[in-house]
Amino acid sequence: MNDGVALNLEELIRLRAAARGVELSARRRILSVQAGGYLSAYRGRGLEFDEVRAYQNSDDARSIDWRVTARRGQPYTKLFREERERPVLLLVDLNPGMYFGTRSQFKSVLAGRLAALLAWAAARAGDRLGGVISSAAGHREIHPAAREGGVLPLLRSLVRLQPRAPGELDPGRLDQALKRMVRVARPGSLVVILSDFRELGDTADQHLGALSRHNDLIAALLYDPLEAEPPPPGQYRLGANGKQLSLDTGRQRTSEQWQRQFQDHQERVRMLCRKQGMHYMVAATADPPLRSLQLGLARHGRYV
Repeated sequence: MNDGVALNLEELIRLRAAARGVELSARRRILSVQAGGYLSAYRGRGLEFDEVRAYQNSDDARSIDWRVTARRGQPYTKLFREERERPVLLLVDLNPGMYFGTRSQFKSVLAGRLAALLAWAAARAGDRLGGVISSAAGHREIHPAAREGGVLPLLRSLVRLQPRAPGELDPGRLDQALKRMVRVARPGSLVVILSDFRELGDTADQHLGALSRHNDLIAALLYDPLEAEPPPPGQYRLGANGKQLSLDTGRQRTSEQWQRQFQDHQERVRMLCRKQGMHYMVAATADPPLRSLQLGLARHGRYV
């Protein structure tokens, strides 16, 4: 690990070994424990017909094979298996607002490390990897490719496009990245958004709706503990972009407002996820990236 301020390619490549602890399996509903069949919960994910067997009480009635049922005089259900290869697309927010952190790593570094872990996990699973990187220098679209052909271009772009200094927030900039993702994504993709979501605009809901209709979406809200909880009471001097600010956290009202603003932001993102059927998870700069992914994806991957 480096000092947590900047990404470097060597570290992102080394995360390949740690990515063995990341599981990107689909949320699945068991059709038959004995037959070992599963019905994928991924929207639009490709399914390949496998076989038919006698219908059981726990089966989904929508999978009944009516032709075989009529011929044999009793209900039969279809079993499917998932296509082994699918696109995994990462939207990585590396805009200047992500150049911030007070614990272990900047949010931009956390985003890069999470993206690398997900990329290597996708390659190990045989999935094609691509995505969109959003930065002050512009957006980079990476079309899905298999194995290292998808991973290495993504890692190089993360290092090249990472922020080098803080900057002003630009509401709506994340919407443009989402719009590009709509163009890159194909039905059946797993789309993971890594961002602090501070630059959401008025059209984010529209673009997320277009993505969620045919894909499975995961939104990972990245944050620094200082955003959620003010420092101990006292006078603090802050600097950014040549400006000096004075912060007094000794007043109760200041502390309450601080916490409420972060809670409101979290709730806005959570409500957006709920509306679009997206899985919501969080990752803090104080926590190891691998552990954050394991916890967040474990909740996503539970059987339903």
